[in-house]
Amino acid sequence: MPTIPADPSSPDLARRSRIIERIERDSGVQNLADILAHRLAPTDLQSLLLEVYARRARKREPRILLEDQVSNRFTRPSISSPSRLLEWDRIAFSQLPEVFQLIELSPVCPLGTVSVLAPISQDWTVSTIRNNEVVADSTNVLAIECAVRRREQRNFSSGKAASVHLAASHRLLRGQKFGVGPGTRQHFRVFTLCSAGRDPGNFLFEIETLGLHIGFYLAALRKFLGTSIAIRVAISDFGSKAARPMVRSEVVENLQSVHKKVRIGVDQDRKQGRGYYGQLCFKIFATPSKGREQELVDGGDVNWTRKLLNNAKERLIISGCGSERLCELFDPAASPKRT
Repeated sequence: MPTIPADPSSPDLARRSRIIERIERDSGVQNLADILAHRLAPTDLQSLLLEVYARRARKREPRILLEDQVSNRFTRPSISSPSRLLEWDRIAFSQLPEVFQLIELSPVCPLGTVSVLAPISQDWTVSTIRNNEVVADSTNVLAIECAVRRREQRNFSSGKAASVHLAASHRLLRGQKFGVGPGTRQHFRVFTLCSAGRDPGNFLFEIETLGLHIGFYLAALRKFLGTSIAIRVAISDFGSKAARPMVRSEVVENLQSVHKKVRIGVDQDRKQGRGYYGQLCFKIFATPSKGREQELVDGGDVNWTRKLLNNAKERLIISGCGSERLCELFDPAASPKRT
């Protein structure tokens, strides 16, 4: 699902500042961080770090690899059932509206893909020594790809370029430490959608596309979970104190008319996502036969393609479903303890 964390706290920043000061003092090189960050060309920094890690790798022994595989929080394998994940992907792929194109993403993306577009700290990603970063949120990567494809259309400058709808199932790697425990994981699979287009006025792109995303998830989840699982959709209109009539009629009521066994309503008390999403956002929940309601999907409109294409008329809707969360919480073969 899209990442909606806060930036590092003041104590975290102060601690890091003290660490950098100690490193510069111990190395005897004043302003070392500034030199590496600003005075070296990106290719020179890459060459330097490649040599540093090559030398470190040459000093390692096989037994260290075994120890790292067990102790390193980034390298532990997923506990999810591969066959269950594949089944979810198969169903999700089969339910995608025809306008969506499935793409297989690279494991890495441009440096700053998350932090430049969204109010997210770079600390929450895993940056690489080759001046890029491991994909931490596939919606950001899809947004960039949408922008590339829209810009490449011949009629983009005239404002008549076709909307671009992309989907991906991808394993994400997060840099922040989530804690310790058997359920803790740094990497997980997410199914994401991204739709980019031009604003035709009257809030039409956001309204229509939000309904398109929600409709897909409801169809896919119902086919995957069956008819006995209760599903609920909560739509929030951050652009108004009370949900605007067109949001209620064009999104809530239209979806409810198709998905009669799903509870679809408005949640104007939602706090999470303010400052991240623009005006509209939504969540989808499901309740196991024995257990409490669980959040599975999150999405909404963001301004990323406006930034990427430097065009105020660009619109973007993103959304994501935590595939492993879905498969583990609703796995008939899983024991209660594991779930």
